[in-house]
Amino acid sequence: MHKEVRDLIRALRQQGFEVQDQEVAHPKVYRNGRLITTLPSTPSDVRSLKNTVAKLRKHGFEG
Repeated sequence: MHKEVRDLIRALRQQGFEVQDQEVAHPKVYRNGRLITTLPSTPSDVRSLKNTVAKLRKHGFEG
């Protein structure tokens, strides 16, 4: 998994988000039992991780 994604997962967990690491699929992010988004395991383009972080901020992520 890409270092930036690992760092994001660590920050999400510290802020109370639940991240389910998937062996075969992308990690899934939950808040209060509700699926928020899936994370790119290896961002293939520059915007993919930034777009994911923007979506997480709409659900209370500070980072």
